[in-house]
Amino acid sequence: MVQKIAIFASGSGSNAEKIIEHFADNSAIDVSLILTNNPKAYVIQRAQSKNVAYTVFSRDDFYNSEAVLSQLAEYEIDWVILAGFLWLIPENLIAQYPDRIINIHPALLPKYGGKGMYGHHVHQAVFNNFEKETGITIHLVNKEYDKGRILFQKKVTLELNDTPDRIAQKIHKLEHTHFPQVIEDAIKQG
Repeated sequence: MVQKIAIFASGSGSNAEKIIEHFADNSAIDVSLILTNNPKAYVIQRAQSKNVAYTVFSRDDFYNSEAVLSQLAEYEIDWVILAGFLWLIPENLIAQYPDRIINIHPALLPKYGGKGMYGHHVHQAVFNNFEKETGITIHLVNKEYDKGRILFQKKVTLELNDTPDRIAQKIHKLEHTHFPQVIEDAIKQG
């Protein structure tokens, strides 16, 4: 039976695109839907260019109705992937997909996790604290930001001349290299 993935993203969608490409020729796993809370997100263009259905939802749809769950049910989604999605996942979604919501975080959790710690904010904090290494964490989602069971971590060494932008480039490379395969492994074990 084909496992169907929905990807939630709020911005550019480069990780979403890498995931779509990774599963393009996979007969057992299909990226069926992209969901975004940002009607101007570039992930919409990426979804269109890859012929993946997409939907835009509001904060009210997400937190005060069953609209998002209904969309996931309509597409018969088995797994939810958060790829640059910034909102805390509501309990009704966690209950519908127990241990089937996977997030990627641009730091080595538990360091630099929690509300407000995303993207450039994380890289700036890593830079400000003169860290010698950073990395990515791929984890299951629970009721708290960045507290779910860790599935995978990968480190990268930082140099003295690394700026927050350079750190971001190193992190994106790790994300694009590892996130799709970790998703595949989790689904196969799942």
